[in-house]
Amino acid sequence: MKRGFFILGLLLLLTNAACHSTQLRMPSEPIGANERSTGISEGHSGGFMLMGFIPINQNDRFQSALNTAVAKSGGTRLTDVVISERWFWTPVGNGLVFKVQGVGVAPK
Repeated sequence: MKRGFFILGLLLLLTNAACHSTQLRMPSEPIGANERSTGISEGHSGGFMLMGFIPINQNDRFQSALNTAVAKSGGTRLTDVVISERWFWTPVGNGLVFKVQGVGVAPK
């Protein structure tokens, strides 16, 4: 019985252990006279480091999150961009989730 609780506790610890970065606000051009705001949008993209050295979806996760946020906003670019990242650990590797938030901008 004690062994079962120990294994359960260890599994919960390993699957729920995670970190989160501080948010970083990126400087961007303000909304121009010929542009309009389409509202706040966000995009996520994840990657995984299998066994700590085999990258899966690592190279394009930043661009993918940005493209998702722009597409959701219905605009052509984002302004007031804030980025953050979350990490989590599993027995077979590390996962990373990149998040982009910003205000969508489209032509008038």
